[in-house]
Amino acid sequence: MRTIILALAAALLVGCGGSFAGPDSAGECSNKAQKETVFAAMQYWYLWNDLLPTDVKISDFTTPEDLLAYLTTFSPVDGSGHPVDVFSFINSAAADAQFFAEGKFQGFGFSRKDLGGNDIRLTRVFSASPAEIGGLARGQQILQLNGRTIAQIEAAEGLDTVLSSTPLTFTMREPNGNEFTTTIAHDEVTIDPLPQWRIIDAGGGRMVGYLELATFISTADPVFSTIFAQFAANGVNDVIIDLRYNSGGLVSTAELLGDFLGGNVAQNLMFSKTLFNADRAAVHNDEEFFELLAHSMSLSRLVVITSRATASASELVTNSMAAHVEVAIVGDRTFGKPVGQVGLAYCDKIFRPTAFSTVNADDFGDYFDGLPTNPGCDAPDDLAIPVGADTDPNLIVAMNYLDTGNCVAAAAASAYKLENAAQIPPAIRRGPPWRTFAGAH
Repeated sequence: MRTIILALAAALLVGCGGSFAGPDSAGECSNKAQKETVFAAMQYWYLWNDLLPTDVKISDFTTPEDLLAYLTTFSPVDGSGHPVDVFSFINSAAADAQFFAEGKFQGFGFSRKDLGGNDIRLTRVFSASPAEIGGLARGQQILQLNGRTIAQIEAAEGLDTVLSSTPLTFTMREPNGNEFTTTIAHDEVTIDPLPQWRIIDAGGGRMVGYLELATFISTADPVFSTIFAQFAANGVNDVIIDLRYNSGGLVSTAELLGDFLGGNVAQNLMFSKTLFNADRAAVHNDEEFFELLAHSMSLSRLVVITSRATASASELVTNSMAAHVEVAIVGDRTFGKPVGQVGLAYCDKIFRPTAFSTVNADDFGDYFDGLPTNPGCDAPDDLAIPVGADTDPNLIVAMNYLDTGNCVAAAAASAYKLENAAQIPPAIRRGPPWRTFAGAH
């Protein structure tokens, strides 16, 4: 078995050495062998391996996925009494690699939000995707799929199962109340990790840099250099990063973003620590430091726009920067994922057990309940307004903070706002990487 470090739900490909063995040839890839691999890997790598039972009969479980789901129930519980590990999972190695290297996946090309009461809205539609070509857009409500209501679907197999089938006939309601029907099939979707960025003239000679980061994948890396070069050329010292729909991705990309943000003001200081279980700590615990790059900026203040979908590598950047510069969180509390996975390649799969936690330079990393917004900095996500527009309530609050040092609440202008999102339990994060890290279907 090849061992791959996947930090904070990411696919940072770093060999760890052959201290764990599992099936790596077709002849050893029987269902039984795969279940044995999962169990052995959990005992070896799992962050909470000391809580796992030792008397598990793998023959009691139909698939490796069933066995994994059982073992994760032994992770610690959150404030609501639920196991915190909703992250460990098994995925196709080929699909995994394509997403992290190219931002590509097979699907419709949209993200959604459940507002409760079977009210499902689209938060974003990816450019040139089948969903966009089929007429889907931000703010629309899904009324029916193949003639069935959301209530009927949720009472049966569930929405995720239906959205995995193709083609589907969507009955949609637009923000103006108009309804339409369109049939869409899965096709290749490419996620632009940096769909927009700009420089905002805040007056008095102050320039503010704004960028929306959709997910942490390697195609973002070269674009960062272009963006931060322009920030530097225009005297930008305050930055707003929009991570409201960013659920993580490559830790290498998160560290690179940290270098552009903090490489100048925190050069050679600690970005983060990675902490494994007691059995693995001596060999695998690690520390990451800020590096000065050509376009590392002289950052004064960082404002991060977040939501309950903001997780993993997004929280890593936010938490790590907060130990060195003034950081304000605007929007809603983040998801809460201060842990990461190693990736174990076997047969044609990637198995990702949650294997380590991370802390910042102040040794803070206990945020399973999420990172909270600054006082008064809550802001609704108005789906009738484009992300990052001048009238976007989140951007208004972010700019108010930079103008005054305090937050002034901005009300959403329409009924299509995510005002109840905080009351809706976040989805389980166990699934393919485009679902886990970009909330994409």
